[in-house]
Amino acid sequence: MTRAVVDEARAARAAYRGGLVAPTSGVAHGLVQANLIAVPADWAYDVLLFAQRNPKPCPVLEVLDAGAVESTLAPGSDLRTDLPAYRVWRDGELAEETSDASAAWAEHPDLVSFLIGCSFTFEAGLTDAGIPIRHRELGRNVPMYRTSRQCLPAGRLRGEMVVSMRPVAADRVADAVRISGRYPAVHGAPVHVGDPAALGVTDLGRPDFGDAPEMRDGEVPVFWACGVTPQAAIMASRPPFALTHAPGHMFVTDVPDSEYLA
Repeated sequence: MTRAVVDEARAARAAYRGGLVAPTSGVAHGLVQANLIAVPADWAYDVLLFAQRNPKPCPVLEVLDAGAVESTLAPGSDLRTDLPAYRVWRDGELAEETSDASAAWAEHPDLVSFLIGCSFTFEAGLTDAGIPIRHRELGRNVPMYRTSRQCLPAGRLRGEMVVSMRPVAADRVADAVRISGRYPAVHGAPVHVGDPAALGVTDLGRPDFGDAPEMRDGEVPVFWACGVTPQAAIMASRPPFALTHAPGHMFVTDVPDSEYLA
C-alpha cells in the first residue's frame, strides 16, 4: 500500500471534519472502511453479543474503550468528526442527521464505539477484476434493504438483517462471489443472488437506505450482508440513545484491505 493512498484517507477524514458530506464508496482505494455504532456503556455488552451472534452483517473490526474517540485503525482520528455524516437515535427514532457528532457525543461521555466491517472495502477487489460498481459510476449511494431474515437476538437487541445490493453481469457473478468471499471480516460472500422476494424485498427501486439502483439487461441483483443492520436493531429495540454513521457515509481507515484477506 502506497503512502499516497494513506495520505488520501487522511485527507478525506480532514475534509469530513471540515464539513464535507458525501458517500465514501471509492475513497482511498484499497483501504478498509467501517460502519460505526456507539452506545452508552450500559448497552455495550448487548451490542457486542449481538455482533458476536450475527458476524455476517456485524463483523467487528474494533471496540473502543468507553469515552475513547481515536481509532487504532486510523491514528490521530476522531470518531466524533471524521465521518461525513452521522445519525443520532433517541428511543429508537431517528432524531437528527449531522456532519459533526460532537454535541450529541457530549451528552453521553461514556459512549462505547464499535467499528464494523463494510462492503465498500471489497469493492476495490471487484473493480480491480473489472466488475463495475454501478452506484459509484452514477455518483449515487449504494442501495440497502431491510429483509425478512431475522438476526439472532442478544440481550435487549433484536432486528432484521439489512443487505446492500450491487447489479452484476450474470457471467461475472461467480467472480464477485469468489472475490468478496476472501474478505469475511467485511461481510464476505453474498447472502443471496437473484430474486429479491426471497429476502422479503418487494421493490428494488425503493431501497430503505441509499439510492435506487439501475439494473441493466443481463444483470443479476447480488445481495451482501450490510453493517447498517445495527441501525435496524436500534429501530426494533429502541435503546434510549445511539449514534451511528449515516448509511453509505463510512469511517475511512489507514488499514490496507489485504490485512483482512482470509
